[in-house]
Amino acid sequence: MNLDQRADGLRFLLRDRDTKFTTAFDTVFTAAGIDVIRTPPQAPMANAFAERWVGTVRRKCTDRMLIAGERHLASVLTEYTEHYNGRRPHRSLGQRPPNPPPQVVDLTAARVQRRPILGGLINEYTQAA
Repeated sequence: MNLDQRADGLRFLLRDRDTKFTTAFDTVFTAAGIDVIRTPPQAPMANAFAERWVGTVRRKCTDRMLIAGERHLASVLTEYTEHYNGRRPHRSLGQRPPNPPPQVVDLTAARVQRRPILGGLINEYTQAA
């Protein structure tokens, strides 16, 4: 996916001060009308939410499978993001997902059905009909 296809929805690029980000890198984004914001020097936790997300995706998803190409990576990340935001329990939310499904199920008298995600790398459990 090119920057041209997504630049309309972007306003800011938050990045660290790594030397791999050259002036030419910043120029590409500023030419597209995106403000480049650098994190403060020697502040690795300045972008803690992004660091946590990247670490979680690597540990739980991409480190456990062989990615065949850009399209495969995009589909894997899309499916994992839907799982992460829609069904995965979060400790800070009292073991509820950020976007929970609308129905609440009483599991005391229900049968449980397993649904594999990402080819069985992750499993989701729901009430069987």
